[in-house]
Amino acid sequence: MERSLDLNEHVIKHPSATYFVRASGDSMTGAGIFDGDLLIVDRSLEPSHGKVAIVEVDGELTVKRLSKTKGRFSLHSENVNYPPIELQGDAEVMVWGIVTHVLHKLL
Repeated sequence: MERSLDLNEHVIKHPSATYFVRASGDSMTGAGIFDGDLLIVDRSLEPSHGKVAIVEVDGELTVKRLSKTKGRFSLHSENVNYPPIELQGDAEVMVWGIVTHVLHKLL
């Protein structure tokens, strides 16, 4: 090895817009996100259909896959035990960023 490996160079494209958050729960296991995982989130990326995002809905933060059907957005878990969250017109919704990488320990 000529130099040390800097993980930041490989997983962070926009340093000033990137933050880390710890996942809690099992609603996204089908996407490879498990309880306790470290998520790398980029606020500069545009929310779009199919992206996994950190979303605030009526004051509660959640990690879900964005879905847009017939012009309406909904949030989908990657676990059949959790129903989709249909975003109604009166819901207060804010996308906090797009999940770009997941770090977790191997057992």
